[in-house]
Amino acid sequence: MPLQLTFVTSAKRYTDLPDSPAEVAFVGRSNVGKSSLINALANRRQLAKVSNTPGRTQLLNLFVLPNGATVVDLPGYGYAAVPGRERATWQPMIEGYLLEREPLTLVFVLVDGEIGPTKLDLQMLAWLQAGAVPYQIVATKLDKVKPSKLAGRRQQLARACLLEEGDVMWVSASKGTGIDRLQAHINTLLTT
Repeated sequence: MPLQLTFVTSAKRYTDLPDSPAEVAFVGRSNVGKSSLINALANRRQLAKVSNTPGRTQLLNLFVLPNGATVVDLPGYGYAAVPGRERATWQPMIEGYLLEREPLTLVFVLVDGEIGPTKLDLQMLAWLQAGAVPYQIVATKLDKVKPSKLAGRRQQLARACLLEEGDVMWVSASKGTGIDRLQAHINTLLTT
C-alpha cells in the first residue's frame, strides 16, 4: 500500500524540523535514486524532486504520514553538481541529523545495485556502525542488473556490506519491484 506522504518542510538543521513520533531517513550517494524511491513508495511522480543532475537534494526534506510519523530525504554524498562551499555544509548537517534526531528509528542506506557499494557507501556504513545508528541496506536500480548476473550481484553486494544476502532489500523505483515489501516495512516501523 503506497505511503500517504505529504511534503512538509526543508531545513538545514535537524533542530529546525518539527517533532515526530517516529521517523525513518533515506541516505545514499548522489544519483543513487533516493528521490525516485520516495516517489515510488508514495506512488506519486513529483513528491520528491527528481533530477538527472546529482546533488539536487541539498537540505533535510521532511515528509509526513497521516499518523504524524515522518520520512526524511537527506542530501546525497559524493559527487554533486553544486559549489564546494555548499557541499561542505552537508556533512555536518547529515551527521548532526543522524546522531541527534531523537525520533529517528531507522536509516535506509541506498546502494546502487548495478555497481555495488562504493568507497563512500562503505564509509557511511562504518560511520553508522561506529555511531550505533540503526540502518537497513536497500539496493536500488534492480532493473539495471542483468538477470544472468543477479544472483552473483546479490552475493557480492551483501558480502561487501558485511551482511547476509537476505539482509539486503532490493528495489526498482522505475519498475516497482520490491516497493510493496519496503512500503510494508516502513509502515511497520512508523505505526505509532
